[in-house]
Amino acid sequence: MGKEESPQITRRVTRLSSSTAVTSNEVETEKITKPYKPTLNDFVFGGEQLSFNDLLSSFPARGNQIRELLRLLGPVNSPMLPLFVYGDPSTGKTSTILQIFRYLNRPFVYASCRTCYSLQILFESVLNQLLLHKKNAANGYSSTKRCIKPSDFVSFLREDLTSVIEKLRSLKKLGSNKPAVKPNGNMLYLIFDNLELIREWDKSSSALPFMFNLYDVLKMHEVGLIFISNTSPDTYYSNMGYTEHVPVYFPEYTEDDLRQILMRNQANRKLYSSFLDVVLRPFCRTTRRVDELSTAFSPLFRKYCEPLSDLASVPNEEMKRRLFSHFQPHIAPSLNEIFWVPSKSSTEAEINKDTKRKGSTRKSEVSDHFAQIDFHMSTSAKYLLISAFLASRNPATLDASLFDSTGGSDSRKRKRKASEKSMEQKEVAEQELLMKGPGTFPLERLLAIFQCITSAADSLDEEEHENDVLRVGGDCGLMSDVLLQLSSLCNANFIIKGGSCPLEGSTRYRSTVSEELALKVARSLKFPLPNYLYRR
Repeated sequence: MGKEESPQITRRVTRLSSSTAVTSNEVETEKITKPYKPTLNDFVFGGEQLSFNDLLSSFPARGNQIRELLRLLGPVNSPMLPLFVYGDPSTGKTSTILQIFRYLNRPFVYASCRTCYSLQILFESVLNQLLLHKKNAANGYSSTKRCIKPSDFVSFLREDLTSVIEKLRSLKKLGSNKPAVKPNGNMLYLIFDNLELIREWDKSSSALPFMFNLYDVLKMHEVGLIFISNTSPDTYYSNMGYTEHVPVYFPEYTEDDLRQILMRNQANRKLYSSFLDVVLRPFCRTTRRVDELSTAFSPLFRKYCEPLSDLASVPNEEMKRRLFSHFQPHIAPSLNEIFWVPSKSSTEAEINKDTKRKGSTRKSEVSDHFAQIDFHMSTSAKYLLISAFLASRNPATLDASLFDSTGGSDSRKRKRKASEKSMEQKEVAEQELLMKGPGTFPLERLLAIFQCITSAADSLDEEEHENDVLRVGGDCGLMSDVLLQLSSLCNANFIIKGGSCPLEGSTRYRSTVSEELALKVARSLKFPLPNYLYRR
């Protein structure tokens, strides 16, 4: 009986206790569901205070740039000219600036043109941060102010900046028990990252001059502007006059700099150093981007350590030779997989090689002989070289017909019977084209052809290997590092700059590659280059 009554006793509660329990549950629910309310402390980086030595050690080979930025930022509340920080991708520009503001503990607003992919989103993102507004379900994920026009943005921005600066001044007068969290100074900095992307979604070409004129339009000495770009200031020429920005250049990492960066946070530094002795130099010829190298080296290091039973062991010379002999066959196939250009992976190539070896040995030997080239080149560089050859060889008016949805390979189209006059005009045009030699082309046309032929190669590869499971590629990173490859091809004299067009104002290029070499490169990729050549 006692066992039966015990659960009844636990269910009996008084009205006061039940109301108290409901109230406590409501309080706990409110604590859980209550949204975070931003404060002025959200304008600083937050976290633990960073010392100057920690700042320098966090970014190897960036000591000169850090000291230069600190000098230009100056003491607390000192006015500054707009800064233009530029350099190649993955050279530490954004991370260095953000960590500098963490070290200085100064208030800032950060907006990236990569996540803010239109002017309206960019404007509203800055205004939301200034007004300490967080999008959530309660406000319907909406912004505080709708801002489309640049004139409205200037009006709202001046008003909100004045309000924030006044609050920072009052915060300084009141004082705080936590000086590390308190913003240092009442000057606010606006940081705009990935500035070069504005040109892609600005058809009227008025957004960039507006951004550069923002300092002169605001006329507020308590506001500092910092622009971060992957391209140099020379690419932002404008007819409008504005205050010249102070440039800060982040150079490309050297091989020794990359070694210092990649060696950080490694458990067995001597083992990883022996691994870098093997892979770093050949990979640096292809790319010097830290993100691509770290992504490529992660699976390669596991392959390198396969013969080892203990990863904590220190390798001697004999062990290094044994590891190198095991790892050497995997280096060359991995060089082509750094960039996300549609191609077969090394594993897929080995599978296809084993399945096709029987019955086609002689044919493969002949094709491999003709497809061999005397130098190593990444897959993306080969496609770019073919693109430049086609752009110099073919007339620009035929791009739409050659690079259609069928990949330029469908010859069974309805054709009108050409008249004698049109045939004569065609022959004359071809003779003039041959007499002129390789033509020049703008960068936009080269990138368009590059995208067309790589997508066509991807579709052909899918048809040929539709039963394969393992594939590498996709359109997500197709244009990942084309400008770096174009620079390498220009340095190797495969492509030369043909001067700038006075009407377009852009640099034009010319391919110096012969048809024989272009066909060899195309055969190494199994790309049908003759289907895209303009012939009589």
